[in-house]
Amino acid sequence: MNKHTSMLGAASILGIAVVVGGCASSGERPDGQLRTAESAIQQAVSSDARNFEPVLLNQAQNKVADAEEMIEAEKYREANRLLEQATVDAQLAGARSDTAKAQQAVEEINSNIESLRQRIEDRQ
Repeated sequence: MNKHTSMLGAASILGIAVVVGGCASSGERPDGQLRTAESAIQQAVSSDARNFEPVLLNQAQNKVADAEEMIEAEKYREANRLLEQATVDAQLAGARSDTAKAQQAVEEINSNIESLRQRIEDRQ
């Protein structure tokens, strides 16, 4: 009887662990995070990330696609994690693109300044 009781107790604990683990692993459907990631990707595209940071932008897009598959499989926590990464990747791609465009603008301004200096020196 004691052996039967301990096996029943172990089975109960295992059953509870499976139920709790199943609930904990699914979490809530990350629809808001999906919209956030998609918005971040659109902003990165608007910042010319396709030209300046195509690899990082593609990584973000791939993570969103993978997350959508996980959402379909009801693996919400994993999907949420990928969507958070995709958002950060897209934001970084946009920021790097903006930085590269700013650097190009500075180089162009410096080139124009140097041209003006040359003209002034040539006239003197």
